[in-house]
Amino acid sequence: MKKVTLAPLLLKDEWQIAIKFEFEEEIRSLLKKEKIVKWSVTHGCYYCAYTQPNRNLLYTRLRANHIFVDYTALQYFSLPQKQEVTKKRPAPQFTRSQRKVLHEYVAYLRGQRLSESSVRTYYNFVLKLVDFIGEKPFAELTSRDVELFVEQRIAAENYAISTHRQCISAVKHFFELYKCADIETKDIFRPQKSRFLPTVLSKEEVIKLLQVTRNLKHRAILAMLYSAGLRIGELLELKLSQIDVLRRQIVIKNSKGRKDRVVVLAESMLPLLNNYLSTYFPHIYFAEGQGGGPYSAQSVRAFLQESCRRAGIKKKVTPHTLRHSYATHMLENGIDIRYIQELLGHSKPETTMIYTHVSRKDIMKIESPLDVTVKELLNSDKNTENLLLSGKINR
Repeated sequence: MKKVTLAPLLLKDEWQIAIKFEFEEEIRSLLKKEKIVKWSVTHGCYYCAYTQPNRNLLYTRLRANHIFVDYTALQYFSLPQKQEVTKKRPAPQFTRSQRKVLHEYVAYLRGQRLSESSVRTYYNFVLKLVDFIGEKPFAELTSRDVELFVEQRIAAENYAISTHRQCISAVKHFFELYKCADIETKDIFRPQKSRFLPTVLSKEEVIKLLQVTRNLKHRAILAMLYSAGLRIGELLELKLSQIDVLRRQIVIKNSKGRKDRVVVLAESMLPLLNNYLSTYFPHIYFAEGQGGGPYSAQSVRAFLQESCRRAGIKKKVTPHTLRHSYATHMLENGIDIRYIQELLGHSKPETTMIYTHVSRKDIMKIESPLDVTVKELLNSDKNTENLLLSGKINR
């Protein structure tokens, strides 16, 4: 009997019902007749809006044509509660002089040879600052004005510590350009960087993740992220000309910190790479979107979440998690930390050292004092029943 599987699918921040099946012209023709059904190139499947009427309609239509419907994934899924929409702050209206200041600031940042990503980020923070300052002349600004801006526009809106630190960098650059007598940039407080341990997948979880990723293009993207330890931006900008199959090397151009580096092209990646290239025929970029330009980071995150759901991985996983996993597994495999630093493109060894805290290679050899104590007592006490922790406790 022909079979169709219905499953939840997150597409452009909206939940849909994915309709998946081994190719059958009869099923395809049946679905194309339904106005509610659309095709997703990204996910390689048909889908429709996640509503109860749509669920019922799909089930009824398919069963009427003697098609078995597996809707197990829908039975144990419930739509997340939509949060109340908070009123957005109206877009600021700037005067001609303020716009002139903002243009000068962007030119200053580019003159400092900051990356375009940093320029955009800093510019957005200074937009908030100029909006907060209003018509007050720069010459009259004080350190307290900066503190109030941080308190009311950054800390109060609960930005992450890393974002808060970026904001302070943007503000410091601003006041280095427009010097104020009462503001010392070195005295502007920057919170310490968070020291959270990164989320890391086990080696088995990585393999399972790749195995359950059915779309060939998606699997190639995830395999490349993990096997080469790439940042998501590096993968999206990766061109075919940068992949040297004969030398098994990938040249990463102009990565974070305006640096080039060379990473290893995994030998086990070659069959998948060859299959992917001969199926999709990308022209310039390794991963191309529909229009031929770079692929979308949002699409990568979306199908990664879907693959994690299929693999039964409950951890919070992002594309960067695969890079963390790459570094941790390299360390556990005995690769020197200096080589890992070079492969990751880290400027400082301290950045790479975070992986020594999550690597299990040596720490898993350490015995718990409970295990040591039980072993010692087992060797000295012939009545082992007294030492069975799972048994009843004598009162």
